Amino acid sequence: MELPLVVGVDGSESSLLAADWAVDEAARHGLALRLVHGARWERYERALPPFTTGRPAGEVMAQNIVAACVERARLRDPAVKVSGEVLPDDATAVLLHAATDAFALVVGDRGRGEVSGLLLGSVSLAVAARAVCPAVVVRGARPDVRGSFGSVVVGVGDAAEHTGAVRFAAREAQARGCALTAVRAWRRPAHEREGRPLAGDDASTAHDDRASAELENAVREAVREHPGLSVQRRVVEGPAHRVLLDAAAGADLVVVGAARRHGRFGLQLGRAAHTLLHHSACPVVVVPQRI
Repeated sequence: MELPLVVGVDGSESSLLAADWAVDEAARHGLALRLVHGARWERYERALPPFTTGRPAGEVMAQNIVAACVERARLRDPAVKVSGEVLPDDATAVLLHAATDAFALVVGDRGRGEVSGLLLGSVSLAVAARAVCPAVVVRGARPDVRGSFGSVVVGVGDAAEHTGAVRFAAREAQARGCALTAVRAWRRPAHEREGRPLAGDDASTAHDDRASAELENAVREAVREHPGLSVQRRVVEGPAHRVLLDAAAGADLVVVGAARRHGRFGLQLGRAAHTLLHHSACPVVVVPQRI
């Protein structure tokens, strides 16, 4: 049985868009959808009048948020099985715990009460950097548009990071009935760029060929598992974070891997993933890879 798709909701516009995106995603994959809200009641007790139910006012507010989001999700697609849950803990802790039993974890790019000028909210960043399952940050000008570009982009980095990302992206492209665009960025060392023009051209060809071979190796298994999938291969010279940011401008979804090193705590994101989470024009998926 497939694990559910989990989405964090807090009543903000960002989380509502994330919930809408998650409903569509659950429908594509035939998954149940679990809406989760985490809050500490005591933060709201002095701000709201008491209710006659005897329950903490913050708990009532949290349950109202979840109930409204569940109703919204059911109206968007009645065929998706939807459940909602309120848990008395901070949002980051609740979502990271929920990630242990999730197909993927979905959040908006900014939560309730966060500064509007932030590129990415603190909860969203923590979830993307620490979740043990794929984490989706729904961002972009039109995150609820279905298949407007018809492309899922995956960044192919080091071997330790790309395996899970490519498999997730291939499955996503298959479910959407669209093409998978696999992108591999490469850069010449500085000492080669300063060499003679002819030698520099020869070096560029060698690096491009090596990157092409690495890309082909990375997508080979995905092609085998999804024989009908259209896979476009792009090898581009330049910094990976800039190359992927450009690719995301013409995609419905961009997927990257992130190495999770045992025994290390805190945020574990590479520069490309970090840049996409703050600036991408479409939703971003970070797929963890344990090394």
